Amino acid sequence: MKKTMKALAVVALSASMLMPIHGVQAQGDFDDFKKEQMSKRGETFRVLITANTEGKIMQLQSTYELRNEFDGNAYTTDVTAKQFEALKKLPDITVEKVDVLSIQMEPGSLEVSQDVDAMAASQSVPWGIKAIYNDNTLTSTSGGSNIRIAVLDTGVNVNHSDLYYNAEQCKDFTQTASMVNNSCVDRNGHGTHVAGSALGEGGDDRRGVYGVASNAKLWAYKVLTDSGNGYADDIANAIRHAADQASAQRVKVVINMSLGSQGESSLITNAVNYAYSRGVLVVAAAGNDGYAPGTIGYPAALPSAIAVANLENRQEKGTYRVANSSSRGFSNTTGDYVIQKGDVEISAPGSSIFSTWYNGGYATISGTSMASPHVAGLAAKIWAENPSFTNVQLRANLQNRARSYDVLGGYYAGNGDDIAAGFGFARVR
Repeated sequence: MKKTMKALAVVALSASMLMPIHGVQAQGDFDDFKKEQMSKRGETFRVLITANTEGKIMQLQSTYELRNEFDGNAYTTDVTAKQFEALKKLPDITVEKVDVLSIQMEPGSLEVSQDVDAMAASQSVPWGIKAIYNDNTLTSTSGGSNIRIAVLDTGVNVNHSDLYYNAEQCKDFTQTASMVNNSCVDRNGHGTHVAGSALGEGGDDRRGVYGVASNAKLWAYKVLTDSGNGYADDIANAIRHAADQASAQRVKVVINMSLGSQGESSLITNAVNYAYSRGVLVVAAAGNDGYAPGTIGYPAALPSAIAVANLENRQEKGTYRVANSSSRGFSNTTGDYVIQKGDVEISAPGSSIFSTWYNGGYATISGTSMASPHVAGLAAKIWAENPSFTNVQLRANLQNRARSYDVLGGYYAGNGDDIAAGFGFARVR
């Protein structure tokens, strides 16, 4: 049975109040992340060690404990600054710091809706879901049966009344072990919010939140800590795990990553390429560093991932408007309808998005983090209706849908393929 929802009051939180125990950190609070790591392991950080031989790697692991292993001759470990300097002096190896990625939401945009009965009933189908269905009278959603949406994030409250029945996997990649099964606790809120937009199913009383594909199954993979940050190797490990699970179970999987960084991590690039080559569709938040050109973050900037821009709930030039904060692609690729590194591909609702929250209630947040799960949910819905599609064909279908709704509002938005909205707004109909 699902838990009964209880009434509370609506509280708007300023950016200064966004502590992890109470909710989302805007873009991830790196200072809190460093404190987390120091409290767990002392003053350490993560490094990637690559050696010429597997024997050398095994020898190093006797001193530097294995965290995640990649391709036999490379692995990650946590070291002190002194150990890092010592490793750099060793022959026949290379050592580099592992990148940190963060949630992709707009600073100060969090509003926690704790009057559950009143707020949820009035927003069971939030504006973004109605927009992507192109139906302002929509009262419920459907679709996504037999499709898995892997939400790689801060974890998910899989006991939330609107997510409980759809939860199929719950795994934590942030612990000392490479993966902890049946653990994906979300003390931040971001991951639970993302999951609701993708596949919320309204709850027993049908007064809760509906996502785009309410019949899809949820794989909740915790790859970010409570501060909203996480190491690239843990994220890469989860991406590869989702792809391997898709193959082992012979199921179709859409990965959603509402996270990113400005720098490219080879670990994540290789993992995304691996997943895409094994038939998984990868969807990622474009980032919130707009509106200057050339600001798409990683992994969204990778050609094997779909970069999703953020649409506001307002009209400009007869269409929805791309938010100023939404990252833009490179100007020299405008109009080519070809996805290259650093391009935005599709746009979707991402501003003032109402969805599920980690405490069992609901919250409103803005950012490309919120736009990405709308596309992931749409992908799941289309895939369920077209089970013979490959992930490449599914992606082409999404692009064609986006072309039919060109987005003209916002800086750098214009006719055709542009650096703000990409191909356009992909919708159900």
